[in-house]
Amino acid sequence: MRVVTLYTDNEHDTFRMGVAMGELCEAGDILALWGELGAGKTLLTRGVARGLGIPAHIPITSPTFTFINEYDGRLHLYHLDLYRISHPDELETLPWKECLFGGGVAVIEWPDRLGDQLPRERWDVRIVVTGDENRTIQLEGHGERQEGRLERWADRCQEKRPIPSV
Repeated sequence: MRVVTLYTDNEHDTFRMGVAMGELCEAGDILALWGELGAGKTLLTRGVARGLGIPAHIPITSPTFTFINEYDGRLHLYHLDLYRISHPDELETLPWKECLFGGGVAVIEWPDRLGDQLPRERWDVRIVVTGDENRTIQLEGHGERQEGRLERWADRCQEKRPIPSV
C-alpha cells in the first residue's frame, strides 16, 4: 500500500488536515493515530470532529482517563485513547469493539495497545514531530475500503481553504 507524506508548519495546519479527513470519512472508517506524547493526535482528532460536523462549542478532549469519548455529527465519532492500557487483556472491560465496528468513525490514539486485535481495514496516520510546531504526517490506507481513497485524502489535506475554528 502506498504512503502519502504531508507536512504541517503549525497547529492550525495540523487541525486543518484533521478537518479534511473528517469531511471525507465514511461510516466504518477507523483512524489509527501513531505518534509520541504531544505529537498532535488529539489536535488532529479535534479537526476530524469538526470535519464530521460536530459543533465548535463541543470540546473535543483526550479520553486518557475515560478511555472513550463519543460525539454526534454527520457520523458518530468514537475517540479512543488507549495510552493507559498496559496489556490487551485490560481491553475486555471496555466496549472498544462496539466503537470500532459500530457504523461511525473511530479514532484510536495509541493503537499499538490493541496488539493483534487492531483491525486490518483502517487508516494509519503517523504524526512525527520535526520542530516546535512542525509535523510530518503520513497517511496509509489498509484494506479494500481504502483503495482509491488515499489520493483524494491527500489532495483534500493539502488544500488551503477556510476552516472552522479549533
